Amino acid sequence: MKLACYAASEENSLGREFRESEPSHRNQFQRDRDRVVHSSAFRRLEYKTQVFVNHVGDMFRTRLTHSIEVAQIGRTISRSLQLNEDLTEAVCLAHDLGHTPFGHAGQDELNLCMKEFGGFEHNLQSLRVVDVLEEKYAEFTGLNLMYETREGILKHCSRSKAKELGAIGQRFLDNLQPGLEAQVADIADQIAYNNHDVDDGLRAGLISFDQLAECELFSRELMIVTEKYPMLSDKRMIHEVIRRMINTLVSDLISNSQENIDSLNPLTIDDVRGAGRPLVKLSESVAKQNLELKRFLNKHLYKHDKVEKMSADAKQVIRQLFDGFMSEQTLLPEDVQKSIVNYEKEQGTSGKARVIADYIAGMTDRFAFAESERISE
Repeated sequence: MKLACYAASEENSLGREFRESEPSHRNQFQRDRDRVVHSSAFRRLEYKTQVFVNHVGDMFRTRLTHSIEVAQIGRTISRSLQLNEDLTEAVCLAHDLGHTPFGHAGQDELNLCMKEFGGFEHNLQSLRVVDVLEEKYAEFTGLNLMYETREGILKHCSRSKAKELGAIGQRFLDNLQPGLEAQVADIADQIAYNNHDVDDGLRAGLISFDQLAECELFSRELMIVTEKYPMLSDKRMIHEVIRRMINTLVSDLISNSQENIDSLNPLTIDDVRGAGRPLVKLSESVAKQNLELKRFLNKHLYKHDKVEKMSADAKQVIRQLFDGFMSEQTLLPEDVQKSIVNYEKEQGTSGKARVIADYIAGMTDRFAFAESERISE
């Protein structure tokens, strides 16, 4: 497929930090995708929480299944807009590599633990994973990904943090937009987690059809499916409604984004970056419906008593691990202890805390529980 003139391409790419030979059977962004898939951090996503703590049920989504679903949605959108599918896929698959165990509860608690040492934010951590923490290649540290892939991973960043990141943080200082592929990955993430959390919440029995009927996006599709298939089982009903909700959002996004692109008429990716606003967006009416669904989930699912209990337990584990390792670093593996020595020389206690945060963030839910039990014995 011919790419649009404003799409990211190898020809207009800012490239890799370390020069490498050309891949033999893939393009550069396919190489990035493959490096992400073969990374240790990607494999660990299989046992990291989306909403429910990993051991609660095998049918619920994890960060790994979520990332695959985001990539599928992202590729569909990119293809329709004549954007670089391979870049979009690489960003989608990599976007959660820096997530802690226990989802947002784990991130929030680790951020509190790191409050005096620079904080913790999973987008920055995802970039740190691919730039620093993955150790696989002989000639460089990290995965040495293309600039555009790294740009897409770093969705949000404060100006103070951006100043520390060099070229990859410059767009936040210059108030520039990311490329369209990064914009697609960002909203594909939102579409995936909203709709698939509805699926998991219904299957867990924490939310109901009756409750969801207050959301226009859900109730409209439910009415259509119920009228067409009156004898459908709840299991199939859930899937049928959610696939239609996703289709509604994706179709609207493609149509509205194409209108935005046509209105701006960008000739290069730099025109996209200088647009002053995101071009990949839902229409106003559908965005309102999507926001209504998001608020519903926040009220009825994420703040459900059972989920809150899991979150509280998770936060306690993260706090126990951080405090335990900070006070007695001999509890850590030898390679982590060596990293602490190196970081402390340059950054003092903040360096020590950052290494410990890296170690905790890389844990799976199961391993975090096991480590918590081990150090408390």
